[in-house]
Amino acid sequence: MNVLRSLLRRDAGLTALRRSVRAAIVAPGLFAVAMAITDSPVVPLFAAFGSIAMLLFVEFAGPMRDRLVEQAALVVTGAVLISLGTLVSREVWLCTVATAVVSFVVLFSGVVSSALAGASTPLLVSFVLAATLPGTAQAIPDRLAGWGLAGVTSLLAVRLLWPTPVREPLRNATANACRALAVQLRAEADCVLRGFGTADRTALDTIVGEASDAVTALREAYFATPYRPTGLSTSTRVLIRLVDEVLLLATVLDRVSVGEKATPSDAVVCGVKTAAADLLRASAEALSTTDDQEPGHLTPLQERLALTRSAMENTVTSFRPVTTDSRRAGQPEDDRRPDPTATRFVSSLEPSFRAQEMSFAVSAIARNVELILAARGRSLWQRLIGQRPEGAASTLASAQERAGAHTERHSAWLRNSVRGAIALALAVLVAEQSGVQHSFWVAFGTLAVLRSSAVLTGQNSLRAIAGTAVGILIGGGLIYLIGSNTPFLWVLLPVAVLFTGLAPATISFAAGQAGFTVSILILFNLLEPVGWRVGIVRIEDVAIGCAVSVVVGTLFWPRGAAPLLGHALAEGFSESTRYLRGAIGYGVTRCDSLVRTAPLPDEERYRAAAAARRLDDAFRGFLAERGTKHLPLTDVTTLVTAVAVLRLTADAVLDLWERDQGQSGADRTAARSEIDRSGDALLSWYEATANAMTGSGDVPEAQPRDVGADERLIHAVERDLVDGRSEQSPTAIRVVWTADHLEAARRLQRLVLKPARAVAERQREHNARLGLFRPSARPHGNGTR
Repeated sequence: MNVLRSLLRRDAGLTALRRSVRAAIVAPGLFAVAMAITDSPVVPLFAAFGSIAMLLFVEFAGPMRDRLVEQAALVVTGAVLISLGTLVSREVWLCTVATAVVSFVVLFSGVVSSALAGASTPLLVSFVLAATLPGTAQAIPDRLAGWGLAGVTSLLAVRLLWPTPVREPLRNATANACRALAVQLRAEADCVLRGFGTADRTALDTIVGEASDAVTALREAYFATPYRPTGLSTSTRVLIRLVDEVLLLATVLDRVSVGEKATPSDAVVCGVKTAAADLLRASAEALSTTDDQEPGHLTPLQERLALTRSAMENTVTSFRPVTTDSRRAGQPEDDRRPDPTATRFVSSLEPSFRAQEMSFAVSAIARNVELILAARGRSLWQRLIGQRPEGAASTLASAQERAGAHTERHSAWLRNSVRGAIALALAVLVAEQSGVQHSFWVAFGTLAVLRSSAVLTGQNSLRAIAGTAVGILIGGGLIYLIGSNTPFLWVLLPVAVLFTGLAPATISFAAGQAGFTVSILILFNLLEPVGWRVGIVRIEDVAIGCAVSVVVGTLFWPRGAAPLLGHALAEGFSESTRYLRGAIGYGVTRCDSLVRTAPLPDEERYRAAAAARRLDDAFRGFLAERGTKHLPLTDVTTLVTAVAVLRLTADAVLDLWERDQGQSGADRTAARSEIDRSGDALLSWYEATANAMTGSGDVPEAQPRDVGADERLIHAVERDLVDGRSEQSPTAIRVVWTADHLEAARRLQRLVLKPARAVAERQREHNARLGLFRPSARPHGNGTR
């Protein structure tokens, strides 16, 4: 029982055990069948390696139908790579160049799909095995026969041998977070309407804590994998957007607690919260169910939320203040202070602004859930022909956008892909030129231990060599004792394969290397009995491969995960700030008839999304990197979340103004100038902070709230609010709400300040060690309009 509890603790869901059991059954059995039906040693070799690669080195997730499709695609792609590897295997220079190109394409293609990222190791194994075993075109059929046997058997094994239950932790965690936040919204509305009794306040505090726990669980599920958990299918692509929107909603609700002071808009604000809670709860139920549902059943709830939001906007407009001309008579236009009545009115808009901001996030969540439902409801034929739901981007466009996001020199994914390609190509070249007996092991040694920094590569090299040495001692000793007792080797082979798959998850990387060494010793001795000497050959080959990976890791960007994360954070803040500046500029010029409306910030939106993808990958690399974390994880998480909040705040500002149907034929130069002035000062702070996180400059002090700016803005829109006409008031209120978005970004500074200074200090220390001064990648303008 203790062993089982320990196994469950180290191997959640018994995923590694399932893979290992399948491989332990299939690989030896297929190896035996292949040896029995053919005299060629190539077919059993490719059958054994293929079954190990496709059952041990990859585990696709999601519904069984999707897993089988992805497994079949892996078999077909591997067959193509084996054919290509065989054709280039006889010329050293051609093999080296082809290895570099294929390795880069395979590694870099992981940016568009987590399935491709997870399958990169078996794909590289298929190519490298074929490329490092010289052969002519006539050898391709035997190699494909072995690989094909392994592929067909792997499909049957995935479907029939202890199949993994359908587990979609990210989708379930997203649904749970939506459900908890819906309960919080409903409880907040009830508290306000009932007058904040003691019992209600206690219950609300409990509900808020539960919602916070659910959001934390979602964040942990999202970052639980070493690569972005997305794919090329519509539902997986949309799910990632959904996570960002749920995190934004949680941030909005956490930003300001529910106030107990009554305001004229309480009833309509609570109506919006109730409608949003109902829509959010229905979205959570739709997301969590595995049954196909008809798209559109959320539409009535979406329409209800839109109507209550419009009613709220109209209602708060009707509360606009009315002043007497006599009280303000004789005061020069530029000298008089804002009317206290108008000031109180603008302050009372705070709850309605929070409701508007919250309803934007909930509406976006519901729209994306509808897309997921529509994508799930497609027939197999519709999936095959690429028919996509209305409103969803094409697969090709999404792939191009994701790949384009990483064609930037600071991209961790690009650097790792280039480094991996060069390392594997160099390993193949060294193996061919040195004349080692099994050059495949040189390349595989490189592939196994290459990581994101030279130090960790060296550590894994030592573990790989140590594990291989232990495996040789154990396997060589067994083979020496067994001698020519082939039946006993067949008995040991499944045990060795089982240990190979289970050891990395439950014991250590070195233990997995030891198990793999024993498995290969047994395989080679069954193919060609040569005793323990094959182990000595293998440790020499793996040592060469490890040395290659250390050299490449040292020469190419020896920075590690933390410095790359610092640059990715800097770019994330910089590009999100530019996008927010563009969104605000679009809004404040749209409301002023005296200036030309600024264009939609589409380019800024694209660049912000691309920077967010690079930041996501850099953060995952930071989480996956072994060793001491010189930056506290909570600080890094705070900064990553802040980048997302700034970007989604820009989305909210655009949504606010794109829905404006009011008359813009008025002179709002004063209001526009005030927002521009406040926005430029605030966003310049974020740009300076981004620059500091590259190791250049210091993070400035957080800006205090400028009360004078608030008064000037109220004075600028006061005429629209008090002139007795209704057509201008909605636009004036949107001006105030835009300023509220800026105020939310200003409050975010307090959370960002301490972590940003820690990152900046760490980056300066790193640059000093390398003797480098790295300015920011792009100059920052002041953005004045």
